[in-house]
Amino acid sequence: MVKHQPLQVYERQLCLSCITGIYGCRWKRYQRSHDDTTKWELLWSLILLFTFCLLLVWFYFWWEAHNDYNEFNWFLYNRSGEWKDGTIPILASTAAGFTYIAFLMVLALCHVAAGQQLNLHWLHKIGVTGALLTTIIGVISVNQTWGEEWHVIPISLQATGPFLHIGALAAATAVSWIVAGQVARAEKTKFQVVILLLYLSVLLGLYMVPLSITSPCIMDHADLKPRPDVIGHQGAPMLAPENTLLSFQRALQMNVTGLEADVAISLDGVPFLMRDHTLRRTTDVETVSPDRKMEDASLFNWTDLHSLNAGQWFLKDDPFWTVHTLSQREKYLVANQSVCSLEQLLKMASPHNHTVVFRLRRPPPQHPCYHSWINDTLNVIQLSGVPQNLVMWTPDEDRAHVRQVAPGLVQTSVKKRSPQSLHQQGISRLLLRYNQASTQDIRVFSQSNISLTLYTVNEPWLFSVLWCSGVSAVSSEASHILKNVPYPIWLMSPDEYCLMWVFADLISFAVVIGIFIFQKFRTSGMRSYNPEQIMLSAAVRRSSRDVNIMKEKLIFSGELIDAPILSSQPLVLGGKRGEQWRGEC
Repeated sequence: MVKHQPLQVYERQLCLSCITGIYGCRWKRYQRSHDDTTKWELLWSLILLFTFCLLLVWFYFWWEAHNDYNEFNWFLYNRSGEWKDGTIPILASTAAGFTYIAFLMVLALCHVAAGQQLNLHWLHKIGVTGALLTTIIGVISVNQTWGEEWHVIPISLQATGPFLHIGALAAATAVSWIVAGQVARAEKTKFQVVILLLYLSVLLGLYMVPLSITSPCIMDHADLKPRPDVIGHQGAPMLAPENTLLSFQRALQMNVTGLEADVAISLDGVPFLMRDHTLRRTTDVETVSPDRKMEDASLFNWTDLHSLNAGQWFLKDDPFWTVHTLSQREKYLVANQSVCSLEQLLKMASPHNHTVVFRLRRPPPQHPCYHSWINDTLNVIQLSGVPQNLVMWTPDEDRAHVRQVAPGLVQTSVKKRSPQSLHQQGISRLLLRYNQASTQDIRVFSQSNISLTLYTVNEPWLFSVLWCSGVSAVSSEASHILKNVPYPIWLMSPDEYCLMWVFADLISFAVVIGIFIFQKFRTSGMRSYNPEQIMLSAAVRRSSRDVNIMKEKLIFSGELIDAPILSSQPLVLGGKRGEQWRGEC
């Protein structure tokens, strides 16, 4: 054992050199210190910890916001007038910043575990400051432009909460190794008590967190309601250009139960499908009529609209990064799509007995159909021959008149109201964004015989949470993905979850107790000294050059590293008690 000791010491010193070198650019042994960390460096450690926590939340937010990336890009398009995927630079910078800060956090914990003084290099301080300011600016920007998306965090916690709790519990249990080491090495009882109380408070809080975790997927399997219907939002816009016949055909192939579209009125009174107010993004209007590219789409007559290409933009912009999955024949079909009318959509859905829901946009005041837009749309529905009970009517304007002309239409509201108010107006369905209805709201509407459809649901985890909540239908841009979710991702009975919770807490508690006992046993009776500390204390009044030379000489005196203590009394040099040195990372 004795002959292998120098090699072990060398390996430990090499490990310590890497830790202190990367974190504080202290590569040489005489640059390290076992002294207490200065208050200034403690402040930077707190800033690093705060930056890590903020980036963790920011990273989690963008991870779960994947469901709404297309919505975010559409918001950017409406502000800038140029279509681009704004999530790419955000995700790249967030991933890079989080990786960098997490790496520094690991190095800081290694410093604490090795008993080394924290001394963050000034380059890292600049990096931490840049990451902190960038994240704060990002949070403020999202809050101003896309504030409603923050609701995705509490909603996603209904799906990830139990598993995040297990991960946090595992991390806290692992940190007990460092905490136990600090407590065992500490000389002041007050410091030991403070560290123990802080750590045990955090640990106890984590043990009790499940009391506040609620999820609709924690339920008895027998109480699970039927699978929600899936409505193709703008067809299947991930597989074909939105609001085109090909897009709705692809949606029907994915076994959707309904089709959803955005409807505008042309200059000559023809309802057609278009989400944007202009034709710039989804047609080749800039090539065909560049002088009219900024005009409202409703100011074009149907002949001009139908002559525009509505598919080439999809191949060029690739909004969902799915073009590479298309065959050559599919790309050919995509490239030859044109603007679709409401009549074409209704005739496509009718043979399949599928529901059609659309949002009708009123034309601008100078439009000839500004006052007749409701009747123009009703005429198209009646002439198409589609059963009225398959059409969900959403406009609030002239509902009484609509019920008289077409009493069979399914009256649907896009505004959240009380069940009593909805029944008084003869409304039997609600179409809301998924963050506008809580689990309690879903239960109340269901008990009041109000069918609830939530949009836009693209991720399996969100679909699973809404399924467990009892939603009757969802509107999705990713029907081909939800098609492969025949059952909620996870479903646990309350007894199963309680057992998992208690079992995890007991294992964590047992491991923590074992670590504290081991660290106490490991450090008890191990009284060694650091010759480097002795030499530095003795040479405290010498010039820095002499001290450095002394340190370099000490490095090569390997025999001194593990020299035994010749006295049981503590060594006191320069008025300070000599620190213990254990020669480990």
